[in-house]
Amino acid sequence: MRSRCSTGVAVLPDQEDRWFERKPVVSWSVGGGLGLFLCLVLLSCGTLSGFACGNSGQRAIQELVYFGTNTPSGLVTPADWTQFLREVVTPRFPEGLSVWQASGQWRATSGVMVNEMTYVLSLVHPDDAATNKAMQDILASYKTRFEQEAVLRVTTAVCTSL
Repeated sequence: MRSRCSTGVAVLPDQEDRWFERKPVVSWSVGGGLGLFLCLVLLSCGTLSGFACGNSGQRAIQELVYFGTNTPSGLVTPADWTQFLREVVTPRFPEGLSVWQASGQWRATSGVMVNEMTYVLSLVHPDDAATNKAMQDILASYKTRFEQEAVLRVTTAVCTSL
């Protein structure tokens, strides 16, 4: 019999499609009582609200944000993207960020499969209300400026060290 327990953090949208909170997530499949017992022990130790990073690590949040480039009036050009980074993202995260291009696909609310070039933004930052607000502002600004239906935001709790 196999048992598995995993914990994570999910960022869930509210009914107005704004990202508003991080909720602990636990999933398990139990092939025996031992698996359930271990999951309960982990839960009781506070692993949902945090984790230890060791002596040299700091807790942080890593964001991966996927910005599609198809718009109703054409494409987000490299110059458009650079201007968006300079005006909207960098002032909110002057400590640094990483960006790369990807080729992606997603299903629009209309049911149509959309294939498009995408910019992926990677940020590592503290887990606090001000930073979450900054992320919400970035997503809202991109959606408005480039007439986007959606921007995917993936949030993960991580340990960092320099």
